[in-house]
Amino acid sequence: MSPAQVQTQAVQTKNLLGKIAVVTGGSRGIGAAIASRLATEGATVVITYAKSKASADKVVADIAAAGGKAIAVQANASSAADNQALVAQVTKHGKIDILVNNAGVFEGGSIEAVSIDQFERVFDTNLRGVAVTTLAALPHMNDGGRIINISSVAARAVAPGFGFYSATKAGLDALTRAWAQDLGKRGITVNSVSPGTTLTEMLEAGLPEEAKQAYVQKTALGRLGEPDDIAAVVAFLAGNDGRWMNGKVLEADGGLAV
Repeated sequence: MSPAQVQTQAVQTKNLLGKIAVVTGGSRGIGAAIASRLATEGATVVITYAKSKASADKVVADIAAAGGKAIAVQANASSAADNQALVAQVTKHGKIDILVNNAGVFEGGSIEAVSIDQFERVFDTNLRGVAVTTLAALPHMNDGGRIINISSVAARAVAPGFGFYSATKAGLDALTRAWAQDLGKRGITVNSVSPGTTLTEMLEAGLPEEAKQAYVQKTALGRLGEPDDIAAVVAFLAGNDGRWMNGKVLEADGGLAV
């Protein structure tokens, strides 16, 4: 068992009891870990998924088996209609307290190799999707709520072939800072969490073993991140202990981008 899993199992408090949390892209990887952690701390969690109903249903079943509450709703992050339908589902249970904008895609390639279609797909989900989801949620969000955007250290530590992806995450961090100013009057905090190299299905499929080991060597703590590492930071921001954090980008990378 990893250190992150041990820490997650050790969580005893119900800091989010009675809260309603929405986690976009919550059917796998970092999103699934965030949903599980928030449910462990007492929140009723609504996860969204784009395609894989089976994966989403498994996350919901796992949360229920652990004594938590969760539902899954199919929603394309960039679709205004889907997000209005999502909010209608959520508000059957109450107003939103926590919104985690996690849904995202990665398509890499050098400027000579990429296409405008790739640009549109990445920006549509990673940036437009966050705006569409947030705008749909805000009228149904409690004052004093939390908006947590899942960014990436790639927003500032840009690598070859990451142009479109890095641009979306840099834009997301800019939205975070601006929205924190806009929503302060409602007591709503807005922060970004920026994972470093984190072991997910997407990473496993797209990163050769040699590259993984190179990232391990670059990371001060000597390992790659795990989804539970990121979920712990999100849980901090979502709870009362994170109340004074606002407009910030928290790099959860184990010391990769120092």
